[in-house]
Amino acid sequence: MKIAIIGAGNMGLSFSKSFLKYELIKPENLHLITRSQSKILKIKEEFPKSEISVFEEVRDLDADLIIVAVKPQDFQKVAESFQFSLNENQMVLSIMAGIKIEKIQKSLNHKSVVRAMPNSPTLLGMGITGYTSAEGISFNQLMNIERLLNSTGRSVYLENEDLLDGVTALSGSGPAYFYYIVDAMIKAGTEMGIDENLSKLFVKQTMLGAYHLINNSDKSLEDLIKDVASKGGTTEAALKTFEENNFKKILQQGILNAEKRAKELNG
Repeated sequence: MKIAIIGAGNMGLSFSKSFLKYELIKPENLHLITRSQSKILKIKEEFPKSEISVFEEVRDLDADLIIVAVKPQDFQKVAESFQFSLNENQMVLSIMAGIKIEKIQKSLNHKSVVRAMPNSPTLLGMGITGYTSAEGISFNQLMNIERLLNSTGRSVYLENEDLLDGVTALSGSGPAYFYYIVDAMIKAGTEMGIDENLSKLFVKQTMLGAYHLINNSDKSLEDLIKDVASKGGTTEAALKTFEENNFKKILQQGILNAEKRAKELNG
């Protein structure tokens, strides 16, 4: 398989590294296309055997799969600047937030489109990606896409494309919510006089352990909370403050606003 990635940013490059790490493609069958001439040398250092181009140079795209990894706000302008056309045997995989399949098909004048939403832990092969497809994509074609996506973590196929905006808000943006909470906890530690590095250690290990408890316990989240929050204790005091300030509602509303923004990106 030959793969071209349009938009060699963090996500495009992390996908590339995963594909090569698991030997899903050969380095010489990877074509990375960037908008920035200044990034060419750095990308060539990381991918010495692959073809590296800037958009303006590409007149013909020799690839079985074209992954579109540009910022959604830039997509229309980028699509209009393409000097090449796609043939019916080529597949397009979009990893742009918000941009619907129908718009991609129209902008690229191409029917075979799969739309996916990965998240940043794909950098470590621990991401999760929701994906869906246009009509007419065969089962074998989808399995090939899924094999590629699974090299970056896990993937879930969605029948309903509308759900992908929710996935974008929940898991695509989700790592940032997690970092936000971790940062608040670390800063609380330093306010209490704990050295910042020590505070980071306590918080990170606490988060890691809590994740494994969620993953390995048959208990509900409510029961896990009760296990920690004894009556009249320290945890109860913290949780009471969260409830009084509608922390859970604020977090939920933020996620809903992220979904709303994903829908707006389609124009």
